[in-house]
Amino acid sequence: MNEPTVSTDEVAPKAWYRQELVVFIFGSLIIAGVLVMLGLGLYVSSGSNLLDASRPGFKSVRNEIDQFDSFQTFPSSGSVSRDTIDQFLKLYDKQVQPVTDNDVYNANTLDDQVLGIDEPSAGE
Repeated sequence: MNEPTVSTDEVAPKAWYRQELVVFIFGSLIIAGVLVMLGLGLYVSSGSNLLDASRPGFKSVRNEIDQFDSFQTFPSSGSVSRDTIDQFLKLYDKQVQPVTDNDVYNANTLDDQVLGIDEPSAGE
């Protein structure tokens, strides 16, 4: 019996397939590198890197950050009664009031002082 012979051109991948794969991999790495550099550039230029206290450079001053949190938490378990609902609504209204008191159509609504994130003075 004569079996048809299969030429190696049909079975083996052609050289240009390998070249495309290499170009695809290097192109992907270059695009990823450019996007990372762009993201880091935006991170530094926007000033967000100055707010990030989790960086290793801020390890010595991390303990000096004031953690004032006057937020009174509400228990997640317990009975539900009219008194607990009134207590929750009272705490909720207290937390929402600073936000709802601002005029949302005012241009200064997002100022640091209005949001309460302004830098403390040197004497504080």
